Amino acid sequence: MRDKLFKLYTHLSTLIVLGASLFLIAYILINGLPHLSLDLFSFKYTSENVSLMPALITTLYMVVLTLALALPIGLATAIYLVEYAKKTSKFARLMKLASETLVGIPSIIYGLFGFLFFVTSLNLSYSLISGSLTMAIMILPFIIRVSQEALIDVPKSYREAAIAMGASKLYMIFKLVLPSAAPGILSGIILSIGRIVGESAALIYTLGSVAKIPDSLFSSGRTLSIHMWALSSEGFHTDAAYATAVILLILVFSMNALSVYATKLLLKGKQI
Repeated sequence: MRDKLFKLYTHLSTLIVLGASLFLIAYILINGLPHLSLDLFSFKYTSENVSLMPALITTLYMVVLTLALALPIGLATAIYLVEYAKKTSKFARLMKLASETLVGIPSIIYGLFGFLFFVTSLNLSYSLISGSLTMAIMILPFIIRVSQEALIDVPKSYREAAIAMGASKLYMIFKLVLPSAAPGILSGIILSIGRIVGESAALIYTLGSVAKIPDSLFSSGRTLSIHMWALSSEGFHTDAAYATAVILLILVFSMNALSVYATKLLLKGKQI
């Protein structure tokens, strides 16, 4: 009886989550698709066309810069914790505790920290670099954790066989362990990209909300999520905000599809 009730509960929970997701997607598409127009894709924002193109380009800038800052540090930290640090190391335990704690901190806290440190103390002002540094700190614990789990999942026999054949540890890590863990690491990277694209609270305090394509790393701008928030809060272009939500939804789904495709290619290459 308990097994049947638990099975019913799991099925019901799945249906609720699926139904809520489909409802949100349908609501966005129904309200946004009719308002998509060529004016929204103009490279220059005006009060008449409220173009989302500057925000889209700024979003891509933000993704590239944030990953360029966070990925090398996160991956190197994960390699150290898995391949070099001893299990009894207090430093390794402290790193694990810190990464798990930082994952649960609200994004608004990261935004206030970025504003006080990068924007104010370092005098970087509202800019791409301030936003990227803040987002890098935000996604760094997640990248470390996901990469660490992917490296742990690589069988120990792979490492033992490489060392037995005379390979150095560094060669073993880069030629055997990392390629084997690549699908898991890639999934973490794509999920991190999704968080960067969907973030608004932290970037309002660091990137700013100027509706233009940034001229340099020290120029302000706005991402798609901030653009959507700005339009909806002003109340004059709510239809354009829904249209922006459609583009944001398409962007997230495209990245998820790319993640699945790239993971399949990597797994296929491993099998070959």
